[in-house]
Amino acid sequence: MTTMKIRLSTINDVKDFVNAVTLCDYDVDLVSGKYVIDAKSIMGILSLDLAQPVNMVVHTDECGGFVEQIKKFIVA
Repeated sequence: MTTMKIRLSTINDVKDFVNAVTLCDYDVDLVSGKYVIDAKSIMGILSLDLAQPVNMVVHTDECGGFVEQIKKFIVA
């Protein structure tokens, strides 16, 4: 399992992020406070408070290619 913070500032960011996640064979969740959302759900992501970075949980240890695709959303 891999965890990192991401920021999705615009609707286009959300669409690009979901398009990348949809290609994954493993589960990816976004966690904001007490809410856990499937990262493949645009409506779920839009229900979160995106003014702040959210935690992304990738349910695999081998996600290098996926991380490379979404690196513009990762908050250091």
